Amino acid sequence: MVTLLLRSLRPHRSLPLRLPLVVDVPFRAGSHGPRLLYPGHIPTTSLQKMLLAAGSAGMALYNPYRHDMVAVLGETTGYCTLKFLRDQMKKDPEGAQILQERPRISLSTLDLSKLRSLPEGSLGREYLRFLDVNRVSPDTRAPTRFVDDEELAYVIQRYREVHDMLHTLLGMPTNMLGEIVVKWFEAVQTALPMCILGALFGPIRLRAQNLQVLFSELIPWAIQNGRRAPCVLNLYYERRWEQSLTALRDELGISPPPKHIQGLA
Repeated sequence: MVTLLLRSLRPHRSLPLRLPLVVDVPFRAGSHGPRLLYPGHIPTTSLQKMLLAAGSAGMALYNPYRHDMVAVLGETTGYCTLKFLRDQMKKDPEGAQILQERPRISLSTLDLSKLRSLPEGSLGREYLRFLDVNRVSPDTRAPTRFVDDEELAYVIQRYREVHDMLHTLLGMPTNMLGEIVVKWFEAVQTALPMCILGALFGPIRLRAQNLQVLFSELIPWAIQNGRRAPCVLNLYYERRWEQSLTALRDELGISPPPKHIQGLA
């Protein structure tokens, strides 16, 4: 399984594996206190990052629903990969605009009434349906704290805030099986160590029936779509609410999800 994932990663330059509620504040360089690069930033040494990575990895593996630990793991292991993703965004017109304008996705920035008024099948309407059906909120995404670069801090924050958008694009629920499938897609797309670990170790918690479906259908489907789609961080989702989900999937080369996924827990 490790070999399968490594072969499926997008062409990245060799990357070393280094070991509350959302507050809508801009990620901009400025004076936020001694050594602080952005609001909420916690400066750490390399040794401190290694200790945080080891501790958060253990907790995340023990309880995958500890999103705070998953967040710490992502921030303390993904520096080199985040630079690569940032550079990808800068080379894309839509991605560069996102980096310049720094949009945020939260209840304070979303116009829920507008999303509810959009046509059936539109991205905005389907995204809102995903939030309602799964009883999740965009405000549950932890703020970035341990990334020692304000631009890269925004990149990982953006990744977190579009995670539910990827669930919508892929048609995946928020149960354990759906989360693992999304992690395989994200691992191929981003090569973030956190995503790779989640993709590799997440299946150990599944039942035998779901493991069979995962390995025979869903992992190959996620890998194929992850390799075929352009970088999903380059999509300005907030300006595509009215676009139909089917049209967006066609644009990205994402095939429809297997129909029986919703019935699996």
